[in-house]
Amino acid sequence: MIVIYGIKANLNPIKLQLSNVIHGCMQSVLGMPEDKRAQRFIALDAEDFYYPADRSAAYTVIEINIMQGRSVKTKKALIQLLF
Repeated sequence: MIVIYGIKANLNPIKLQLSNVIHGCMQSVLGMPEDKRAQRFIALDAEDFYYPADRSAAYTVIEINIMQGRSVKTKKALIQLLF
């Protein structure tokens, strides 16, 4: 399961594009099939989302829960591709 958090006004307009990018990375690194997309978007009101002072209101958190057994190398490859 992947959970994406952000401020509603910034997250909602890019949901589809962000979903496609994240799933593409999962496919490339983990071999996920196209129809196995498990994502949840949590679009928050600005007053409900605290982010670092040196970041903009477009700050987005992507939380990825990976099954046990994936190598550190694979996890690092996924993180690198996401960035």
